[in-house]
Amino acid sequence: MYSSVPSLYTSNGQRKYLNSNERQRFYESTKLLRLDKKLFCQLLYFTGARISEVYNLTGLSVDFSNKAIVLETLKRRSKGVYREVPIPDCLIADLQTYTNAMDDETVRLWAFSLRTAARYVKDVMDMSGITGQQSSAKGLRHGFAVYAISKAPITLVKKWLGHSKLETTEIYLNVIGVEEREIAKRLWN
Repeated sequence: MYSSVPSLYTSNGQRKYLNSNERQRFYESTKLLRLDKKLFCQLLYFTGARISEVYNLTGLSVDFSNKAIVLETLKRRSKGVYREVPIPDCLIADLQTYTNAMDDETVRLWAFSLRTAARYVKDVMDMSGITGQQSSAKGLRHGFAVYAISKAPITLVKKWLGHSKLETTEIYLNVIGVEEREIAKRLWN
C-alpha cells in the first residue's frame, strides 16, 4: 500500500538521513576538495538546499552583506519564490574568493553539470565512509534538517528548507538515536 506521508526511513527501515557523525565526516572530507567542489558540497551541508537549488546559484545569489545565500525554491508550482539561508563566515570568505574570479555574476557559479555535481557529492560520501540510502545529496538535506530542528525553531527550519507547510517540516521530528537524544536534552537543561 502506498503512503503519501513522507518518512525519514525506507520501507525496510533504513535511515534516509545523515546522522551527526556522518555529517561531520562529510564536512571534514569537503575540506580536501578543490574550491568549486568544496563550495558546492559545503553549500549543501550548511543550507540543507536541494542539489538543483545549489546548482542554479549565480554570483548574484550570494548576499555578502547579510552573509546568506538566496535560493530559488524549486519545488513550488510558481517560479520566483526565494528564501534566504544564513551561512557561516568561513563559507562567505571562500565564496568571496570564488566569485571575485568570475567575469559575469549573472551566470551559474558552477562550470560542471548537475549530474557531475551529484557524482561529486557521492565521491565525498565515499571518502567519508558513508554508505546506504543516506549517502546522497538528499540524505545530506535530510541530515541538515534533522540537525537544524534540534537546534533552531521549527519555523526557521521550515523557511530554510523552503517548505510551504509546517507539516512537511514536522517529519524531521521523527528521529531516533543520537538525534532524538539531542532533542530530549533540551528538556533536561
